[in-house]
Amino acid sequence: MSEAAPAHTLAHPILTDDYATEWMGLSVLELGDGTATVSTTLRREMLNGFGIAHGGMLFAIADSAFALACNPHTPEEGHSTITVAAGVDVNFLAPAHEGELITAVAARRAHAGRSGLYDIQVFASPADTPHTAEAPGRLVVEFRGRSRTIPQR
Repeated sequence: MSEAAPAHTLAHPILTDDYATEWMGLSVLELGDGTATVSTTLRREMLNGFGIAHGGMLFAIADSAFALACNPHTPEEGHSTITVAAGVDVNFLAPAHEGELITAVAARRAHAGRSGLYDIQVFASPADTPHTAEAPGRLVVEFRGRSRTIPQR
């Protein structure tokens, strides 16, 4: 991650050259086995013509949390596979606004062989009231991802 990354961002090997996640200003707040939590502040260039969060931006934030949850943050030496999205379903439930803190929480629901199923919830809250497990903010997106582990090229 670049020097512009927030100091509280946790390290994950897939972020080394992830310029999209860097551009979004994502902070990695939590990493676990099949879980990840990321957040960013919604900036002006992330808005659509209606002045609310562009759906593609909310999708991208959820997708980054999905990728972090799917791939181990402490890979084994010589690990030769990666886990990628095989498909997703996304439901936009409410708008998010400039300046709000956007937090995506990803959790694995099932894993069998090379396939996995993950739920990612995206919350919006005023910038001065960050996401906590007890008060995550307004639910704005439900994202369900299907993963597939493939050989790394």
